[in-house]
This record gives sequence, structure tokens and C-alpha cells, in this order.
Amino acid sequence: MPNKKNIGYGKTILFGEHFVVHGLPAIACAISDYTEAKVEKAKKGLELVDNRPETPGYKETKKGEISREMDAILNYMKIDVGKTPLKITLSGNLVCASGIGASAALASSVARALSEYFKLNLNDDRINEVAFEGESGGSGTPSGIDNTASTYGGLLIFEKNLQGGKNKIERLAIKKPIDILLVNSGITQETKEVVGDVRALMEKDAEAFDWIVQQYRKVFEDGLNALKDYDLENLGEAMNRNQELLRKITVSSDLMDELQEIALQNGALGAKLTGTGRGGLLIALTPDKKMQGKVAKAFEKKGFHVTRTKIGI
Repeated sequence: MPNKKNIGYGKTILFGEHFVVHGLPAIACAISDYTEAKVEKAKKGLELVDNRPETPGYKETKKGEISREMDAILNYMKIDVGKTPLKITLSGNLVCASGIGASAALASSVARALSEYFKLNLNDDRINEVAFEGESGGSGTPSGIDNTASTYGGLLIFEKNLQGGKNKIERLAIKKPIDILLVNSGITQETKEVVGDVRALMEKDAEAFDWIVQQYRKVFEDGLNALKDYDLENLGEAMNRNQELLRKITVSSDLMDELQEIALQNGALGAKLTGTGRGGLLIALTPDKKMQGKVAKAFEKKGFHVTRTKIGI
């Protein structure tokens, strides 16, 4: 593993994507895959060299978002590349895809690398602030959960303070690591658009959205208790219920629903989209190697890329 001050971790969300934007609690887990940034002197302006592995088309789809993100980071850190030209090179083993926290990993890693280059000695709290500003510039109204997981690592409970105060961040320890699969749908979505659609849905029918919110609160509590008790069957059930609510707020898709069905039919205890939605990644709960292998092979036979990994490390 490279020096932490130059990296940002990938992440997956067990519970709460999109709901977390509206002040509801969520559970996120960092994964061991990371983006690394390197800063060097350049001749003119900003030169961004993006060597990150990607889902085909990711960088092109996210081109505008990445540009806005970089501008926001530089502006927040008061770095003028007109006066101090910089070359920033991105690398690492995190495969960029919707739902894995790639933009947050970019923001955290760039913030760390800039802090090192300019000898700012920013601690994790300050890195997280910079990463959030980068995410805000890139995707509009982020929850803060991605940059928090990317910066601090581990497994955490996150709740956004909608009044602008300090967000609630609580580390969560579990009995032992859990094997999961991340399945790449091959489809990338612009975060800002999907977040905006959910907000429009909320404004159109506040009563219906409030009912969904109440259902989510129960899902979150059940999922949290299952994690604390290491009750993996109930954890999987809560994940499935979370997916149904994501479907109701229009952030799932026919493909993501199909991927969930494949996972469950092949033995996964639970499965749901993770991240932006309408594509991106599916997370499947496969808490033993035999189950993980069976589910992985089912997806690989259909041509999907899977990542075998763990949470709670």
C-alpha cells in the first residue's frame, strides 16, 4: 500500500445512497482499492494525466464532472495554477465505475497530494473538507458519505447535518470481515442528474416520499442491528428491502433489478445497487468463499466484471 497521504479509498454503501442526501443515516464501507495522486511542477496551467483503470466510457461520461471537481479543489485550497502550474497524475488499482466512490477517491487523493506538495500538513479532517468541496463542485449536492469513507477508511455510520453543521460520523466495528461481491453493470451515470431527479420526485409528491423515508428508517435500523449482531441473513434481507425502496425513487433500472435477481438465485443472502444507481455497481452479500465463487461465476458467464472483496477489515 502506498503512503496514505497520497491516496483515496474506494467505497461501497450498504445502506442509504440518495436517502443520505436528505439527512437520513447511512452505512458506508471503504474497500482496499484506491486512487493515488502525484503532483509535479508543470510549464503552464493544470495538466491532468488520468491513468486510472476504468469501466469503458467512464472518463468520457464523467469528463465534465471531473473538470468541475478539479476546479473546486483548487479554488477551495486557493491554488492558482496560472501562477503555479501543476501536473497531477492519477493512478492506483481502483477501477473507476459508478457506485465505487471513484470521484471521492480522486478528491481525497488529490487533496493529500496537494497538501504534501505545498507542505500544508492537512490532517484527515481537513482533507475530508477539501474532498467534500471537490465532490460538491463535481456532482452538485453530495451527501458527504463518499468523501468521508474515502478519506478515513473502515466502516462507518454517516448522517449529514442539513443545517450546515458538523456531520455525524461514527465508526462501526463488526465481529469479523464479510466477503462481498461488487458486480459492474458497465453503465455509468452522471451523479448530479440522478440526485436532481430524486429531489424533483420528492418535491412533486412529498407525502409519498415521506412514506418511503419512514420505510427506509426501519431498513437502516434493522441493517445496523444485523451488523452489530453479525446476523448475516437479516443483513441480506435488509439490503433487499433497501433495493426495493431505491426502485421506488427511480434510481434502479431493469438491468440493476436483473443483476439483483441473478445474485439471489445463485445464493447471495442479499443484493442491491450501490452508489448513484441506474447502472454502476451491485453489491452482493456472499459471506463464504463457496457462495462468493458460485455467485461470481454466474455473473462472469454473462460477461460482467466482478470484484471479490471484503468489508469490515
